[in-house]
Amino acid sequence: MKARTLKKDKVNIITMGCSKNLVDSEVLLSQLRGNGIDARHESNAGDTNIVIINTCGFIDNAKQESINTILEYAQAKEQGLVDKVYVTGCLSQRYKDELEVEIPQVDAFFGTRDLPALLKKFKADYKHELVGERLLTHASHYAYMKISEGCDRPCSFCAIPLMRGGHVSRPIEELVKEAEHKAANGTRELLLIAQDSTYYGLDLYKKRRLADLLQALSQVQGIDWIRLHYAYPTGFPLDVLDVMAANETICNYLDIPLQHGSSAVLKAMRRGTTREKQEALIGEIRERVPGIAIRTTLIAGHPGEGEREFEEMMDFVQRMRFERLGVFTYSHEENTHAHSLPDDVPAEVKQERANRLMEVQEQISFELNQEKIGKSFKVLIDKKEGGYFVGRTAYDSVEVDNEVLIDASSQYCRIGDFVQARITDATEFDLYGEVVNPGTE
Repeated sequence: MKARTLKKDKVNIITMGCSKNLVDSEVLLSQLRGNGIDARHESNAGDTNIVIINTCGFIDNAKQESINTILEYAQAKEQGLVDKVYVTGCLSQRYKDELEVEIPQVDAFFGTRDLPALLKKFKADYKHELVGERLLTHASHYAYMKISEGCDRPCSFCAIPLMRGGHVSRPIEELVKEAEHKAANGTRELLLIAQDSTYYGLDLYKKRRLADLLQALSQVQGIDWIRLHYAYPTGFPLDVLDVMAANETICNYLDIPLQHGSSAVLKAMRRGTTREKQEALIGEIRERVPGIAIRTTLIAGHPGEGEREFEEMMDFVQRMRFERLGVFTYSHEENTHAHSLPDDVPAEVKQERANRLMEVQEQISFELNQEKIGKSFKVLIDKKEGGYFVGRTAYDSVEVDNEVLIDASSQYCRIGDFVQARITDATEFDLYGEVVNPGTE
């Protein structure tokens, strides 16, 4: 009788949701491989027998997508296609008890800060020496860097504190070490992310130290661009602008989620600010960092948003002329403060308002992009797609902003390199360019 050979486990990590989740998956991937476990990220090879689903629980659409993915792999387990299914991340943190009852095929559910417990399922230890040595799941020339976890803000609509807990900053020294490791492995751009990046340092150092962090990271050899995301406007540390204006490594780009343009709705949202204060802040940012590109996000249909409040937001967008804008429809999330308010804007009205905002933004974006025609910009080449080399200027972040398209049939660019490109044409959200100085560094 033949002895049965034990098949070695192969792990597939599936990531749902935002860039912060992607970072968590990359950390998990590094820890598993550091323990000698064969792990991949979103592998299509079909030879993995253990699946870890890193879920999103932010708004209804994201929750449903995560649930559908869990059900898909639960069914695969029943069919014998995989041996084990583990679920982690925000949805699992928020709805663990309900999910255990509803989807019993899942072997275990873990919260957002349960990495050591998840590793124990693989008889693996959390290796502190791997802190900062994350395996990237995308092209290595850019990397997200999570500077803190959790959030202490009381925003009415947001369930993040329920899923991610309170704000915890990572030490500057640890982040510099991570940046050095990234640079040594070919990373040219760091995208700083957090639930609230402007709160950085208050817990560790008893004062906001985002400016100090930016200054320290800008000294890391090999990093050409540093980009700041998720900068909460209330209590914004203005010394960040001085560092940004004085330091070429820090992109003249700021992602600052304002969420609304009506003071009445901002009060209902518990944002701790007013339209007038937001307009003054945007004015000061643009004055102190000339030419900065500002990205913001707005929410259409929050409880209490009547037609008058919405028109205020429309006027706010027209006056501020944001370089980049995203609009979400309000999602009525249980256990948030806003859930105690009536969800009084019908779904179709929320969507119609979001569409109207984006129509205004499309025209603004088109006009701003037309002004770029004939000008040259430093462009980082991200990929080749559909007959074009696709890159970004310092004023554009990965996947959410404008792209520069360079005709691949007439010019060659290397992925991960900087080139100098002159803009020859522009649409609302794309720039077309030609390389004028290949290999510019």
